[in-house]
Amino acid sequence: MFTSVRSRAVAAYQRIAAETSVQSADPHQLVDLLFDALLQSISNARGAMARGDIAAKGAAIGKAVRIIEEGLKAGLNQQQGGEIAASLHQLYSYSVLRLTQANLRNDPQALEEVLHLMEPVAESWKLIKTPSPTQPTVVSSHGA
Repeated sequence: MFTSVRSRAVAAYQRIAAETSVQSADPHQLVDLLFDALLQSISNARGAMARGDIAAKGAAIGKAVRIIEEGLKAGLNQQQGGEIAASLHQLYSYSVLRLTQANLRNDPQALEEVLHLMEPVAESWKLIKTPSPTQPTVVSSHGA
């Protein structure tokens, strides 16, 4: 099947925009991009599962698993991260297990569970942006 020139141009633009975002991102932004891609992949898997598109479901779940394993989990600093890193490692391992089960069993509830587990982590990550060297640090005086 042929794709329109517009569709090919949009796809090329999206690839270039994604590559540019990754190349110009700081480490915090890279993790943010990983979370965005993870949530999008899980949503894509849900849609593919609902449509009965097994190939697209498998590809989307495979991408989500790779993002967790090769991006989020591999980026944890187990030695300096303490309890938080250990908890995230367990959460990521459990999420990979549930994604694998979702794929094998065609289980939309497993996808939904991972989505509900990862959304708050992704949102929390967005809230902890570290200030740049040129940006002043704001100190709260609540309770002082």
